[in-house]
Amino acid sequence: MPRSPSSPAFWRSPLRGPWFTSVLGVVLLVGITVLFVTGLVSYAAYNPDLSPVNDQTPDKGLLGFYLFSWPTDPSWLYRLTQGVHVTLGIVLIPVLLAKLWSVVPKLFALPPARSLAHALERLSLLLLVGGGLFEFTTGVLNVQLDYLFPGSFYPLHFYGAWVFFAAFLAHAVLKTPLALRNLRHLRDETPVGEGELMSPNPAEPTVSRRGALGVVGGGSLLLLATTAGRSFDGPLRETAVLAPHGGPEPGGGPGGFQINKTAAYAGISPTETGEEAWRLVVTGRDGRRVRLARPQLLQLALHSSALPIACVEGWSTSDQWWRGVRLRDLAALVGHDDPVDVLVESLQRHGAFRRAALRANQVADPRSLLALFVNGEDLTPDHGYPARVIVPAAPGVLNTKWVARMTFGDL
Repeated sequence: MPRSPSSPAFWRSPLRGPWFTSVLGVVLLVGITVLFVTGLVSYAAYNPDLSPVNDQTPDKGLLGFYLFSWPTDPSWLYRLTQGVHVTLGIVLIPVLLAKLWSVVPKLFALPPARSLAHALERLSLLLLVGGGLFEFTTGVLNVQLDYLFPGSFYPLHFYGAWVFFAAFLAHAVLKTPLALRNLRHLRDETPVGEGELMSPNPAEPTVSRRGALGVVGGGSLLLLATTAGRSFDGPLRETAVLAPHGGPEPGGGPGGFQINKTAAYAGISPTETGEEAWRLVVTGRDGRRVRLARPQLLQLALHSSALPIACVEGWSTSDQWWRGVRLRDLAALVGHDDPVDVLVESLQRHGAFRRAALRANQVADPRSLLALFVNGEDLTPDHGYPARVIVPAAPGVLNTKWVARMTFGDL
């Protein structure tokens, strides 16, 4: 028996073969394409070209060619796109691991480069495998709120996605025609191509290839059932035990819906949010400025919106009933009759999103509020008391809590 992984006879599983690999490859072709597109959409939702405050990926250059003003309709847009992105990424993990297992003999094949073209293909495989493992690993860690990687998740995941998808696209162009031919030869034991995937000395099979695909598909369905519920309404919310904040809603009452950071975690003390101390500073055209205590805000026209909160980690709440002052009405207080961009600053002193910028179209939407109440009661400290921003279709981190200052103008 050969002891070197570079020998084809070292790999004895009878499951490996062009047809098995091709089925997995076609699934990944569709799934990773959707994953990449929804990832780019998620990045656009942060409005990174609006202000350096929102941009966590410097020097993106041409990689930001597709950016656009993120819309506010429908209000559940980000909830859907990010929910699909995170859920699909987790569901594809068994497929990705099975695909890597099916082609692992090729990674050890010798000589490492038989020609320049072969060397380029091996390099693309290195980028493909390495990029795929990096993207899926950092994505899962971010979803689980485990920031074990060095640096910020946003630039790492953004640049990693472009490297991975470029290698994936090159691989797909080269291999898709072959994969489709293999799928048309469902009963043909003679490989159409890539015969090195099949062992010259296979062991006795313990499961069929279709059975192995069933195991992979079953693993994906299990991950779907235990993660998808935190992105969508329905009975699956309580089965999402692997999702961040999985299981039933925390607590009860008007404030009994999910958050990421508590007031204590953010360093917000009751002293600075009390009516005696807290003031909202609103600045606008030509330096015009007003300072408003919470009782003064309550004397302004109040409006209501039913909106969810959706976070980059893939979880979201159901629609909550918010009530407060429209952002466009606050802009008008400081001389902006036509809505403009706004920079919102929190009492929170640390963290990447203690400040966030919103576009004029988000300020203009009548559902965009500086919320003072939720579900008929005052905001709780953990939900942003004394005031927080709520904007339709915006990522959760742009719905700033514990608002202290708002600066309207072109950013």
